[in-house]
Amino acid sequence: MTTAQLDKMRFELRRGVLVLAVLASLKQPHYGYSLRKQLQDGGVDIDEGTLYPLIRRLADQELLTSEWRQGEGRERRYYQLSELGSQLLAQLTDEWQNLNNAIGKLLLANSGEIE
Repeated sequence: MTTAQLDKMRFELRRGVLVLAVLASLKQPHYGYSLRKQLQDGGVDIDEGTLYPLIRRLADQELLTSEWRQGEGRERRYYQLSELGSQLLAQLTDEWQNLNNAIGKLLLANSGEIE
């Protein structure tokens, strides 16, 4: 497999979990850059061209609330989970844990460690 093919597969694998990562990070209010920094510090590297459209889409779906705040000399738009976003985060968290457990078992079974 080429590096380009592997990169494409990694992208596809990560794509589905970015929503979960963003929702989980927005339990506390963040503006775009601080959210990106928190995600990166947590091991989820996301570029601005992916993050900002995702935030706008989640806000349009009423999963996030936003407000303008003065901070560090300029106004910034802060985002946080809405009630609907919190409910979705709980559901997606359950789904992630179930899927992670199932895939973990498959990976172990296929490596010969579980019978």
